[in-house]
Amino acid sequence: MTMENQKLIDKEHIKKEEQKKEEIVEETKIENIKETKSPKKKEDKAGIAYILSTSNNTIVHITDLAGNTISRISGGMVTKHDRLKSNPTIAMFVAKRAAERAKDLGFTSLYIRLRGRTLVGYGSGAHAAVKSLGKEGFNIISVLDTTRIPRGGPKQKGGRRGRRV
Repeated sequence: MTMENQKLIDKEHIKKEEQKKEEIVEETKIENIKETKSPKKKEDKAGIAYILSTSNNTIVHITDLAGNTISRISGGMVTKHDRLKSNPTIAMFVAKRAAERAKDLGFTSLYIRLRGRTLVGYGSGAHAAVKSLGKEGFNIISVLDTTRIPRGGPKQKGGRRGRRV
């Protein structure tokens, strides 16, 4: 009897161990399934950032793809010192403030349109504004120069030999 009892006890013990192993395997499968499920991706909402950078001021204007204004901030809205409005540091703050509003509305990526003065080029704040928008977490899709270029135009004053001083 004792041998038979011992065999029965051993069989029950083995069954319990197998059940525990199966439970552990099922739990790990459930955990793996939970880990493999990827979180829902946010939809990429794109906008256009128009950056006008001159030697006197920096303006960042963010719109959606249809052209509706999201935010428009200039250097004068950040500082009251005329000499600082085109400063790269102020341009960085301008871009940050414009980006806050766009982020609140769910924009994740931007097309950037840079513009400077004709024949003069960009001001000192253009590069800082673009860099700041990138650091704010926006995916920058493209950067395009939209500075106007003269192509001939009207006749200059001064005659054939130019203006004599």
